[in-house]
Amino acid sequence: MNRTALMIIGIVTALIIGGIILLTTILVPENKAAFDVAVRFMNLAGTGRDDEALPLLSDALQTYVRDNCPNGSVSACIYAYTPTEWGRLLRDGAAVYRRSMRDGDAWDIQLIATYEKDKGFAGVCIYHRVEQVAPDDWRVTAWSGFIACDDPNSGLPNLRSENAVHRVP
Repeated sequence: MNRTALMIIGIVTALIIGGIILLTTILVPENKAAFDVAVRFMNLAGTGRDDEALPLLSDALQTYVRDNCPNGSVSACIYAYTPTEWGRLLRDGAAVYRRSMRDGDAWDIQLIATYEKDKGFAGVCIYHRVEQVAPDDWRVTAWSGFIACDDPNSGLPNLRSENAVHRVP
């Protein structure tokens, strides 16, 4: 091949790779408000930051937490779902987006989280339902799961069911 042809191939390849990187950055689900609120809520509540986590819940779910969780603490509810031998959520940022399904105007979102002790490889699967309350303002309206992702019931279709383990409300 001559030098001009190689140069054109190199430029086209660089443009294609740059375009793929740009599209990947723009289209990452975590950059969307609906998905971001689910991830942020889990990372905040999972690390004991109730004051920041509670406003990310719908009014009805905030009432549920105050009435049903130990000391009205959303973190206490979440801590109670996982076995103590798993430890706590590894750190802020240990829960990440895994997949989602649209349900009318709402999103059913599955997260995967890594816990401190022996629960990281398969992960812990968590479900959040989020609904929009104002433009770009989404709130968590339900949750379930907090089970090992290698559990046969850990898939999103099972976790979004009304009969899912740890389903609230």
